[in-house]
Amino acid sequence: MTDTAVLLCGHGSRDVEAIQEFEGLAKQMAGRLPGRYVDHGFLEFAKPTIGDRLSAMRDAGVRNVEAIPGMLFAAGHAKNDIPSVLNNFMAENEGFTISYGRELAIESKMLAASVARIEAAEAIAATTVPREETLLLVVGRGTSDPDANSNISKVARMLWEGMGFGWAEVAYSGVTYPLIAPALERIPRLGYRRIIVFPYFLFTGVLVKRIYEATDVAAAASSNIEFIKAPYLRDHPLVVDSFMERLGEISAGQNLMNCLSCKYREQIIGYEHDQGAAQVGHHHHVEGVGTDGDLHSHDHAGPGHRHDD
Repeated sequence: MTDTAVLLCGHGSRDVEAIQEFEGLAKQMAGRLPGRYVDHGFLEFAKPTIGDRLSAMRDAGVRNVEAIPGMLFAAGHAKNDIPSVLNNFMAENEGFTISYGRELAIESKMLAASVARIEAAEAIAATTVPREETLLLVVGRGTSDPDANSNISKVARMLWEGMGFGWAEVAYSGVTYPLIAPALERIPRLGYRRIIVFPYFLFTGVLVKRIYEATDVAAAASSNIEFIKAPYLRDHPLVVDSFMERLGEISAGQNLMNCLSCKYREQIIGYEHDQGAAQVGHHHHVEGVGTDGDLHSHDHAGPGHRHDD
């Protein structure tokens, strides 16, 4: 087989529904690439692993792969963990080449998909509230990479100004601050009639469900405020378009991540010790161990190294 194969690299999750959604995205991409070998693999928990799929491609005669990180932003998973798996595979398989694409990042199609999700939530709301009397809360995953975390603030700002909301705030599901629960305790005091909670996530999972649960708790505590849970991005057509653009960048040689504020390339305040760190994966202990839907899966995350999604 001489054609270049395509591998969509996912984070993986304990949540069966999240895995199904990711598989649906992979099928949509395959449908747009008739005649090409398109597959997907996961970094942790779910099967097949990225290594499993690379092995299958090699055994099928593939010698060139274009790999895309199924990630919104470039943090540790996209910068270290996935490249570590890809580089190790190439090192162990002479003559096998992998070209690695960049994350989705902030661009017009992703913002337009976000607008569509928020507008869909507004359309089915029980009441009509002007946007200037509405607060938008954009919730990100949260990482140990300040550059990736800052992107949530930029997304929130662009949606705030572009859609005309009265105010916007950001929160995170974990790792960094403010966390979702404390944010939802504070935000109602700002006096807006409606609060829209928008998880800026690609797929469902433990974390997205936790965000929605926290929203329900906040709504029960502030009955005079309307809380709306906007759907996450999932497989919106513009999201799929964005993945296809990332794939096209690989062939054109434009698949470069923005490294200007990367803590591994530059000395960033508070993360000076991370500059020049080795590109080593940190998910071997949960690679392919299974989801909550597997009868024999269990928590392999040790103390201090919790993987919630």
